[in-house]
Amino acid sequence: MRTKEASLRIIRVFQQLPRTGEAAVLGKQLLRSATSVAANFRAACRGRSTAEWYAKCCICVEEADETLFWLELLGDSGIVAKIRLTSIEQEYLEIVSILASARKKAQR
Repeated sequence: MRTKEASLRIIRVFQQLPRTGEAAVLGKQLLRSATSVAANFRAACRGRSTAEWYAKCCICVEEADETLFWLELLGDSGIVAKIRLTSIEQEYLEIVSILASARKKAQR
């Protein structure tokens, strides 16, 4: 599952963060949002109705976008070199795009 693999990559980023207060705060937010994407997508796939799937998909889009925000802050603040985050940011951009598109189609 792509969202699970992406969240595992985030866990590895989190484990490599410097031991500072700022990194801890941003890192925990990043970890929460990324793992939420994977958990909610899993729940959506096991949904009992289209409405339940749609609701979980909406949460996934929000959390994936929030994950992008925390990644941007880590890079823009200099806590992590931006070049190290490029690949994972691209992955979450794609996840947001895919999930937003699926949500839009389901809405019709």
